[in-house]
Amino acid sequence: MKKGELWILELPFIDGKEQRGTRPGLVIADTKTGMIIVIPLTSNLQALRFPHTVEIRKSLENGLEKDSIALIFQMQSLDGKRFLNKIGEIENTYIEKTEKLVRELLQL
Repeated sequence: MKKGELWILELPFIDGKEQRGTRPGLVIADTKTGMIIVIPLTSNLQALRFPHTVEIRKSLENGLEKDSIALIFQMQSLDGKRFLNKIGEIENTYIEKTEKLVRELLQL
């Protein structure tokens, strides 16, 4: 897997505010350990009210069915078995926005 790919994920059910269930996710890094760092997406456009989010408009290239929000503040490491199928890749402008907000969130 490589940065910028969008996959359908099966996020574990956790008791808390984390995203869960089957949803698209944006690959940030493949750690080569079987764990992949990913940002979950939501189609709930109200999520833009939170800091560290990026709106990604659906396109043929990215394969999204709906305009979606990348929830950068919910970035997590997942086992490769949670990645069900690749749906596309996000455009460079979204990668640049996402990288900027990841650096800001992590204070890098």
